[in-house]
Amino acid sequence: MHEIRLRTDRRTQLLDITGAVQDAVNGNGDISAALIFVPHTTAGVTINEHADPAVARDFEAALEKMVGDDWGWQHIEEGEENAPSHIRASLMSPQVLVPVSDGRLALGTWQGIFFCEFDGPRERKVYVSALR
Repeated sequence: MHEIRLRTDRRTQLLDITGAVQDAVNGNGDISAALIFVPHTTAGVTINEHADPAVARDFEAALEKMVGDDWGWQHIEEGEENAPSHIRASLMSPQVLVPVSDGRLALGTWQGIFFCEFDGPRERKVYVSALR
C-alpha cells in the first residue's frame, strides 16, 4: 500500500490526484487495478473530467448547494460543525477502483481522479493499493 499525503486549502475543495496515484502504481509490476481509498469520514474520492479546472469548482459549488450548511443539523460538536461535510462525503465515495494496463491507469481521455475535501483545510491521506 502507498500513502499519499495532501494539504487542502478550503473547506470544500476537489484536488486532482491523478499524477500522484499514477506515481504510486509505477514499478508495481504486473497489476490489474488500483484501489484508491480515503480513510476520512468528511472526505471522498471521485473520477471526473480533469481537463478543465472549472469542472472541479462546479462540483464544489453544487455539493454545497445540494447539502446546505444552514439546515437544522443534529450532529453539532463545538469547533466541529461539520454535519454537512459527512453527508457530502457520503454522496461521493470513500474509494474508487481503476483498471491498470501496461503500468498505466486505464482512465478515459478526459478522466482524472479527485480527492474531495468537505471539512478543510486539513492534512489528509489517500491510500493506493495495487491489485494483482
